[in-house]
Amino acid sequence: MEAHVAAIRAGDAPELVWLLEHPPLYTAGTSATEADLLAPGRFPVFRSGRGGQLTYHGPGQRVAYVMLDLSQRGADVRRFVAALEGWIIKTLARFNVRGERREDRVGVWVRRPDKGPAHEDKIAAIGIRVRRSVTFHGISLNVEPDLSHFAGINPCGITDARYGVTSLVDLGLPVTMAEADMALKAAFGEVFEPRD
Repeated sequence: MEAHVAAIRAGDAPELVWLLEHPPLYTAGTSATEADLLAPGRFPVFRSGRGGQLTYHGPGQRVAYVMLDLSQRGADVRRFVAALEGWIIKTLARFNVRGERREDRVGVWVRRPDKGPAHEDKIAAIGIRVRRSVTFHGISLNVEPDLSHFAGINPCGITDARYGVTSLVDLGLPVTMAEADMALKAAFGEVFEPRD
């Protein structure tokens, strides 16, 4: 990813989005604290250099590394983060899931009245880095990960019991990774205009 970002910056490579799955691990962003690692040794911890705190990545979760040249897209990092959230929200809408933004919490959330009147679960996380106007790292969408793996951390530093983690399958939707990928690809074109 670092090499491709450098090549984009040099004008030697096109913008790209990589869709992948990681083996079970925790990633620590630049704001991560040791106090949020509740089960040291459960999974490897990778210091990623992206923004944000601790999160979990593993099988059943679609990770999208987004490498775009913001100098060709308005150079506004806040707008880019909002576009990533919009991308996820449009993807979820294809499965009749209402994803929502929160001003005080990064990522995309779904209301869970079945768990309590003010309960919300995070279904997608965002952690990016921008170096000389080129973005990298990106998003993770929970399709069907083992949600118990999130118990080893305070995901994104959140400790409030009203806020949990969910997935499409946890919401009762038997979505496959291939179906999630098709939805992500279609929604991407609605949010991010192509650049030559």
